[in-house]
Amino acid sequence: MTDASTSAAPVTIALVRHGETDWNVQRRIQGRTDIPLNDTGRRQAVDTGAALAASDSDWDAVYASPLSRASETAELIAAELGAPVLGHLEALAERGYGVLEGLDHAGRAAVEAQAATIEGLETRSSVIERSSAALAEIAAAHPGGRVVVVSHGGVIHSLILHLSGWTLPSAGYTVTNGSVHLVTAAAGEFELAEPDLLTGTGG
Repeated sequence: MTDASTSAAPVTIALVRHGETDWNVQRRIQGRTDIPLNDTGRRQAVDTGAALAASDSDWDAVYASPLSRASETAELIAAELGAPVLGHLEALAERGYGVLEGLDHAGRAAVEAQAATIEGLETRSSVIERSSAALAEIAAAHPGGRVVVVSHGGVIHSLILHLSGWTLPSAGYTVTNGSVHLVTAAAGEFELAEPDLLTGTGG
């Protein structure tokens, strides 16, 4: 893939959070732990794909994180769009949460209260750097095109923070399972086009 800055043709990227998993229901931190979709998550993926297919323009390709909850979501969306899945990029994988993975929110709060640093927790700046680089490569491969990128709540939340100047679109903002956020890329620059274009039903 080439540098996104080599083409000024704008690219539309639909950032999609994967469908629901059992750990989402249990409000447990997944991170890099490879938890599969549940049946609700599969329905969300199909519904999101159908909604994207009903939009005004065709979609050229789908990319995804290699974690199974994202890769299966991507396959289900691609089937609705009639578009190929062209890559599973490690740079799109969920933020690593280290020792926090598997804990619920109360367990996380307890660990954070006792430790100044969290073993294995990836910094938000690292998440933004690697995921932005992946989006730049994808945009460069599809000048003037429209692509779907299936990733994770921690990654998309970090990107939205970054692109919104560290001001989320609204108070209590969350990235729900199956939700879509549109980003445009032109001349190597990214812009948040339409936050929360579609909202999934999961947590």
